[in-house]
Amino acid sequence: MNKESIYGLTLEQLTAWLLEHGHKKSRASAVWEWLYRKRITSFGDMDGMNQDCVKLLEEHFVFQTMEEHVKQESADGTVKFLFRLQDGNLIETVLMRQKYGLSVCVTTQVGCNIGCSFCASGLLAKSRDLTSGEIVEQIMKVQHYLDLAGLGQKVSHVVVMGIGEPFDNFRHLLNFLTTIKDHKGLAIAGKGITVSTSGLADKIREFADANMQVNLAISLHAPNNALRTQIMKINRAIPIEKLMPAIDYYLEKTNRRITLEYILLKDINDREEHALELAELIGDRRQLANVNLIPYNPVDEHSQYQRSERESVRAFFDTLKKQGVSVSTRLEHGVDIDAACGQLRSKQIKKTKGKAAETGTAIVG
Repeated sequence: MNKESIYGLTLEQLTAWLLEHGHKKSRASAVWEWLYRKRITSFGDMDGMNQDCVKLLEEHFVFQTMEEHVKQESADGTVKFLFRLQDGNLIETVLMRQKYGLSVCVTTQVGCNIGCSFCASGLLAKSRDLTSGEIVEQIMKVQHYLDLAGLGQKVSHVVVMGIGEPFDNFRHLLNFLTTIKDHKGLAIAGKGITVSTSGLADKIREFADANMQVNLAISLHAPNNALRTQIMKINRAIPIEKLMPAIDYYLEKTNRRITLEYILLKDINDREEHALELAELIGDRRQLANVNLIPYNPVDEHSQYQRSERESVRAFFDTLKKQGVSVSTRLEHGVDIDAACGQLRSKQIKKTKGKAAETGTAIVG
């Protein structure tokens, strides 16, 4: 039976666990510092630590629950990691070098069931949620990669925008956020963390109540139900008239700005009429909402969608601006290394399935 990841415990949970096993509260803080400040990769590296405590941890927990399967490095410094989990599943994690620091995009599920018709992440259905330990370990894998470079660089920003719907893995998401924000550990500031959701209304309200003090992004991608349902299956269950009240609840409860993500698809949702309709939908939420226009990364399996022309992007941007809407365009990263989230995983699974078919070997996705 596989041992649990040591990264799966928050500091509070680690403290309670050690107390239950007869150890002092202070030892939890010491272990925490070894994990996230000194960033050891083996319990045996905890020099001077009580040996009974070290042995106990070794009996119940592990550091490594995933291994690097593929690593792609872009000319712009972006690094995409494909990790293989203990059960053989593959997930993606991406390091992006921004002007404001080093950002990591993490995955929260193996596959995705949301069903966005333009997305590479949903090419393979969800098989399971990731544990909070597996999500935290993605950050630690990237941080260890940076540590080995010896440049003193540290992950400063996190976007929960990888494979899967974060709010469909809510409990593990909250544990993950609590761990990486802890000021005694990685101490990643809440303002540097963004969680993206396809629009699970009930969970948006629950997230507001949780008061995690991080940024929220909503994948909107269309200004009306007909168009949104066409490109996002989730809109059938949670149409715009259910989504917007949940957003209002979040804004009122937290008084924090939200980002409305909008992937521009050529001749689908990128016309001036769509921009005007989007501005009308946002309405008096303008003061606490920013529209982030996202260039589309074409996916072979979704050939019906193409990237919007630059002129269309500019016109859409300008139309929103004239309507008093705060708007930005996402900077692209890793365009030369399977830029769309989920592409690398999908390609590797196809490649493996092809080899398996030749040999009669079964594989896990």
